[in-house]
Amino acid sequence: MHKWIMFVIFTAASLLGLYLLTFQLPEKPVDESAGLPEGVTLMKVQARGDFTFNEEVYTAKVGDKVIMKLENKGGIHGINIDALNVALTVDTPQTEIEFTEPGEYEIYCSIPCGQGHLTMKSKLIVEAA
Repeated sequence: MHKWIMFVIFTAASLLGLYLLTFQLPEKPVDESAGLPEGVTLMKVQARGDFTFNEEVYTAKVGDKVIMKLENKGGIHGINIDALNVALTVDTPQTEIEFTEPGEYEIYCSIPCGQGHLTMKSKLIVEAA
């Protein structure tokens, strides 16, 4: 009885390994901030298919230089931050910003993306240095 259980487990593990080798193993995560210039950080805004962003609040400090990058994780989205003149879309997915004024800024989806579009909002808080 134990031999059959071990045989089934071994066979299942072998088939899983063969499947992963055939259809590619999952890619290793890439550190996107490794290639950035000194003093510049990456702020990734992920827009999801459930009409949310990956964070409710993004934070930075006055004097920070960031590359803001839009990443669509479901659907087609864009983001705007009107007070900072930021407009990111699929065609222009990133921009470099230096924060000079403290404040609270609204991030919203700029492309009509479905029923939850009007509630697809987040905040960017820039704190004094």
